[in-house]
Amino acid sequence: LEDHYSPSRWSPRLDRDTIIDAHLAVTAAGTERARASAQTLLHVPYGKGDGEKMDIYFPTDSSETFPVLVYIHGGYWQCLSKDNSGFAAPPLVSQGVAVVAVGYDIAPKGHMDTMVLQVRRSLVFLAERYPRIRGIYVCGHSAGAHLAAMVLATDWTEFQVVPDIKGAVLVSGLYDLEPILHTYVNDALNMSREVAQRNSPMRHVTPAAPAACDVLVAVAQHDSPEFRRQSQEYSQALRAAGWSVSLLDLAGVDHFDIIERLSEDSYILTQV
Repeated sequence: LEDHYSPSRWSPRLDRDTIIDAHLAVTAAGTERARASAQTLLHVPYGKGDGEKMDIYFPTDSSETFPVLVYIHGGYWQCLSKDNSGFAAPPLVSQGVAVVAVGYDIAPKGHMDTMVLQVRRSLVFLAERYPRIRGIYVCGHSAGAHLAAMVLATDWTEFQVVPDIKGAVLVSGLYDLEPILHTYVNDALNMSREVAQRNSPMRHVTPAAPAACDVLVAVAQHDSPEFRRQSQEYSQALRAAGWSVSLLDLAGVDHFDIIERLSEDSYILTQV
């Protein structure tokens, strides 16, 4: 399990010690380029907590209504931040799409329940604050894909606002947290079995409502067998519950460049 839940061990490009550093460098540089080229609002508070802030990259022409892609970063719920999560903005803002990078309280400060709630609240904030938004598309990578999938399992009645979620793009995600309990990943998260079950999207697949959004589950050729299995099983579970789901198995990429390449106009995931 340690091996299968260590994405850095599975890339043929770089060894496990350098691939994380490379990922940090690529996403940071991409975010810097995005901030230099787009109209932005940075560190917008969507709640009272230190981590409850978002960065907004507005489309080139934001005079009309516009769709928004809400990006939720990965980092195994314990590293990375919104500050290196704007790299996907340039190709999208040029096509009239706003991009929002959401921050949340990572572990050990943040508890899993807290992170899930924060991401849900960030969408409520967007829906209330920006009436010009025409549809929200939630995109998450790795741990962020888990948080995005938990958004799909939200009972919005307790928030008194229903965000207009049109699509979810779940990239190299984890949808069942139980195996994590037996690995080093849980050292910082400190999840009990109950917390893991409560926050496993796989266990909270609801029958698709008439207005249910489309879901795209993307997985890398060089993701570990466990990550690939989880993507396939979660896709199947959603489909069985009546959701419209596509599973995109991307050749020639690993757990890291599958998302890094969203900064490229011509990349298949950017196009989709």
